[in-house]
Amino acid sequence: MTGKPVSSEDGHRHHIVVMGVAGCGKSTVGAALAERLGAKFLDGDSLHPQANIDKMAAGTPLNDDDRAPWLAEIGRRFPASNSALVIACSALKRSYRDIIRSADPSVVFVHLHGTRELLNARMTARPGHFMPASLLDSQLDTLEPLEDDEAGIVVDIASPVEDIVNDVHAALTGQSAASAGPHLVDLKAAPYNLDDAAVEWVESIIGSMTLEEKIGQLFINHNNDYSPAYLDGVLENFHVGGMRYRPGPSSAVQEHIRYAQSKTRIPLLIASNPEMGGAGSCDDGTFVSTHLQAGSHPDKSIARQMGQMAGVETAALGCNWAFAPIVDIHYNWRNTVISTRAFGNTPEIVVERAKEYFDGISESPTVCAMKHFPGDGIDERDQHVVTSYNTLGYDEWNASYGHVYREMIGHGVQSIMVGHIGAPEVSRHFRPGLTDAEIRPATLAPELLQDLLRGELGFNGLVLTDASLMVGLTQAMKRRDVVPATIAAGCDMFLFFRNAEEDFGYMLDGYKSGVISEGRLQDALRRILGLKASLGLHVRQELVPPVEALAVIGSEAHRAIAADIAEKTVTLVKDTAGNLPITPETHPRIRLYGISGGADFTRADPLAYLDAVREELEAAGFEVSVFRTAEQREAAGEPGMNFMRVLSEEATGDYAERYDAAFVFANVKGFAQEASIRIKWSSPMAAEIPSYATEVPTVFVSLNQPNHLIDVPMVRTVIHAHAATREAIRATIHKIQGKSGFQGKFNQNVFCDSFDTRL
Repeated sequence: MTGKPVSSEDGHRHHIVVMGVAGCGKSTVGAALAERLGAKFLDGDSLHPQANIDKMAAGTPLNDDDRAPWLAEIGRRFPASNSALVIACSALKRSYRDIIRSADPSVVFVHLHGTRELLNARMTARPGHFMPASLLDSQLDTLEPLEDDEAGIVVDIASPVEDIVNDVHAALTGQSAASAGPHLVDLKAAPYNLDDAAVEWVESIIGSMTLEEKIGQLFINHNNDYSPAYLDGVLENFHVGGMRYRPGPSSAVQEHIRYAQSKTRIPLLIASNPEMGGAGSCDDGTFVSTHLQAGSHPDKSIARQMGQMAGVETAALGCNWAFAPIVDIHYNWRNTVISTRAFGNTPEIVVERAKEYFDGISESPTVCAMKHFPGDGIDERDQHVVTSYNTLGYDEWNASYGHVYREMIGHGVQSIMVGHIGAPEVSRHFRPGLTDAEIRPATLAPELLQDLLRGELGFNGLVLTDASLMVGLTQAMKRRDVVPATIAAGCDMFLFFRNAEEDFGYMLDGYKSGVISEGRLQDALRRILGLKASLGLHVRQELVPPVEALAVIGSEAHRAIAADIAEKTVTLVKDTAGNLPITPETHPRIRLYGISGGADFTRADPLAYLDAVREELEAAGFEVSVFRTAEQREAAGEPGMNFMRVLSEEATGDYAERYDAAFVFANVKGFAQEASIRIKWSSPMAAEIPSYATEVPTVFVSLNQPNHLIDVPMVRTVIHAHAATREAIRATIHKIQGKSGFQGKFNQNVFCDSFDTRL
């Protein structure tokens, strides 16, 4: 929706013009809308004088003198009507709409917007109409989108007529989100807190920008190439407002950022993903802890330390924007996209630890983008591969996720990343009557972004989409429509091009056609540039630190902190058989199993961690025999391998005579590739499945997911080490031997709602 708010009191006689170029469906939609409203419908074409009809039929465009009496007659019909009235009229220019409004200022314009391709296809499908398809381009050239001071609504004609009518009806009855106007940014208020000089810089930059530069500021590019030529192309052709780069060695990353900042007149927001410390920002960064790990010990300062090291290491690279902290609540144990990325399963622990992380990272020149509004953790699916939903009712949402967002907004968080997550009942709270088919992910839902986030929650900062390649967004509508629709709905920045030239064009077309109003664009630009000014990017002499600053990345001091956190957070989930401690003196011969679930999108060796486990066990004095699957043995040159042969060799009656204990270390990942993650064994009835738990003391150690007990309930000793780092592995092996006690805590999600997992 664009222009002035169009809601009205019950009983108002709606006076509506359904407008747009030929072929957009004005008559069809207008008639259906009139029926829905109980209004009269009139096709404006029927009011053309014969001279106008003859002229159009001859292929000659009408001029303004031709149209003036016709428009005046349309305007006259509204005050003359004793009931609600809907008239279909092209009304392409602002001056035409002013003529209609001069007779009745209450008229609301409904602009039916569509792509040229769709409009042309519709026109060519209706032979014999007095308006030939050849005049489409002249109409598009004439079209002037609705302006901010015009009461109006923009709807997409690609949607079914019923959906269009529902959207318009909701807006007219006050159930839609209001325009950007009521929630315009205040740059002098939190979280920007700009002084007059900084505000002046924002306004002067906006005033100096071309339209293409303004559209470019809405985009955050994903830099897939480190070459200067690549950056030149991105900056010169698409004028992006921000960047997130592909992780690499810290020295290469820093130089890449330095070059990017040197080539643009408007400083860039440089984002990274420091969810676990510096490790998410460069290859040699310090892995401090996961969010879950930071929530798995009474010491809340762990989260602050994670934030502090994330800030120091990313700032050394030249980053200024952290896509963290994650403020989702892990209510559903089956949800594995945030199982390690949420601080816990209650709003209280999430708020406490998220504030600590934010305070820690804020010690560096960094702003945060907390994620993923309106909140993950209810649905078990991953929005990377499918739209997921937060199905809580409004009151339940308000007491849980709403509480988290209120607290963090009040604490000063500067930006919010919106997930491709729908919230059906929350949307219906603001738009009663929304059908299931009308529910959209939050990135496309103005009722969630404007009414809820901007309105009820009072968020004055910047809103960005989550990655736009996620199927949670792309399944909603065509790419050409979804790109501008995110900004129109209330997002300020669009995360990642799919195809830069295409997406840039889609956004530009969305603005030119009125999907993105001038007011919405200006407000987004003020928020983007305001965030940059709040970082001091407009006055800083050096936007990227010198090479010497990289010495803090992966430093011994930081690794020592990580080791201390690992020592605190390794968690004993259960030892119901009393297997621990296990030492080289009591159980010298260890059979070691590695569970990985296969390679993920990073292409890293999924079992690389097993070498560290073996080395640490051997350093402790154990004799270690590593199990290999049929596939691994065949790859090593053993002929005739299959799973039955491996199983028959592994599961023999003398297992307890060969081994004194079995250790299973699992590092199962599938983030962004699977809707949910479970253990995938190497074969049917695989030999690595812990049937041997009945033969020898068996310890299962998870280095990642907390939900494995659902797949290995037969194991009586289970440890959650949280990470596949050397520090976490070493701490775990110390604790298995009884050299130090377990300090970590767990929540009840680890038992996966099944009685047998507790045995």
